Amino acid sequence: MIELIPAIDLIDGKCVRLAQGDYDSKKVYNENPVEVAKEFEAYGIRRLHVVDLDGAASHHVVNYRTLERIANATGLIIDFGGGIKSDEDLVIAFDNGAQMVTVGSVAARQPELFGKWLNQYGPAKMILGADAKDGNIAVSGWKEESGQQLLPYLDSYVKKGVTKVLCTDISRDGMLEGPATSLYREVMEAFPGLHLIASGGVSCSEDILRLEEAGVPAVVFGKALYEGRITLRELGRFL
Repeated sequence: MIELIPAIDLIDGKCVRLAQGDYDSKKVYNENPVEVAKEFEAYGIRRLHVVDLDGAASHHVVNYRTLERIANATGLIIDFGGGIKSDEDLVIAFDNGAQMVTVGSVAARQPELFGKWLNQYGPAKMILGADAKDGNIAVSGWKEESGQQLLPYLDSYVKKGVTKVLCTDISRDGMLEGPATSLYREVMEAFPGLHLIASGGVSCSEDILRLEEAGVPAVVFGKALYEGRITLRELGRFL
């Protein structure tokens, strides 16, 4: 059964969504992310993906107090990403309730630092953020392409011990046009033991079903929930 991971994206402590990472497209869905997380939990959701969009733009963790409030108010297993650029940021995330962190830009630009974190905290706590734009890894809140191709990039990190990857097709994120199922199938064929978390484009529960049929272990989604394209009740079929 595919693992369901709803996302809460934070700007100014509020639950928002962007389209293709464009901050100018920001739409506020709820000013109380804690209530959103509690509603997820009430319907049987066990995992949560929290993204600090302020942190991604500021290059350091910003919304850690909101992370702490969500962690204290729920029993959800939380992974946290956005703005994790230093040892201090990592400690802040874990100290404020994250059980796992998603790291993208540091892994692409400072592989030695990410490798140190991977050894220090272990692969169970470290999720590699592999965000793809036209087949290349994008960094800095998706504003820049790194020039590294997705599959060779994943191969290098799988060989270093990475077991969990959150992969987002940026062109689909927040667009409600369906996920990049063929891309994720290609990743799973290349790395069958990988715990791949698909992200971007989910528009309905049938999209989740297609990802499950493709053998994808987990999926992150948000906008479809907030826009009413998916209801928490209908997700019961996957729980």
